[in-house]
Amino acid sequence: MGEEARQWVAVTVLVFGDDRMLSMRRAASQDAGPGLWEGVSGRVEPGEDPIAAARREVLEETGLRVAIRPRPVAAYAALRCDEPMTVIVFAADDQGGEVVLSDEHDAYRWCDLEELNRLGVPKRLVEAARHAWPER
Repeated sequence: MGEEARQWVAVTVLVFGDDRMLSMRRAASQDAGPGLWEGVSGRVEPGEDPIAAARREVLEETGLRVAIRPRPVAAYAALRCDEPMTVIVFAADDQGGEVVLSDEHDAYRWCDLEELNRLGVPKRLVEAARHAWPER
């Protein structure tokens, strides 16, 4: 048998607050997707529950306190630096605080769906956001 390819598992969190979604721009120093606008994202550590990973990533990358919704809103296969990755997308509701950027991102914006499209947020995440957008 040949060597099996590594399969990364990652989470993306769509953080909602005041009828807007938080979009983060990946810093130019990042090896994957520099300049890409996205939700909060990161890898699930070995043995880590995906919801715990989602909560950890939001805190590490934004400093925000959030309530993660218990069911994923999407999941899909992707490539990260030519390696296979499964992405689990969660929605979360902002519970307060100010965004404090980590070194992984260099900008953020609170956006409506139209703004997400204009920024070039990946279509899969815009579609997930459309389904997860809180009722008014």
